[in-house]
Amino acid sequence: MTDTSPLAKKPVCQVGFVVRNIDEAAATLSRLLDIPKPNVIVTDAPDKAKTVYRGAPTRARAKLAFFQIGDLSLELIEPFDGPSTWQEFLDKHGSGIHHIAFQIQGTDRAIAWLQDEGAKMVQQGHYTGGMYTYVEGPKSLPAVLELLERL
Repeated sequence: MTDTSPLAKKPVCQVGFVVRNIDEAAATLSRLLDIPKPNVIVTDAPDKAKTVYRGAPTRARAKLAFFQIGDLSLELIEPFDGPSTWQEFLDKHGSGIHHIAFQIQGTDRAIAWLQDEGAKMVQQGHYTGGMYTYVEGPKSLPAVLELLERL
């Protein structure tokens, strides 16, 4: 494995917010940014998403809304139907910023490198065209990083 971080020179492509009510949050963000409210979509069913949370399969799903601002996407996430990093965050902290995301290639290598740095994989799943992985940062960087890979 190389010593070079898989996140090196990768711009932040997304900031994710976990919310209790996606319709209210999307309406508010739409007004604040003076841009149209996006459609709300629902994550894939468990058989397609193959979501794993803290090492075990989960039926977790979420409603999502994406606001595209230049190269940055603001993602709203309303969790439902099973344990997930989103529901855990909502239960512990209420609505708020959940993660920052990077578009990467080589998820397995990235996870191994981040784990060597003290990070911990929390959740992973698939969506049409790709996969996502949430990693809790090491204790010195208490943040959730999302690794997005197009497949």
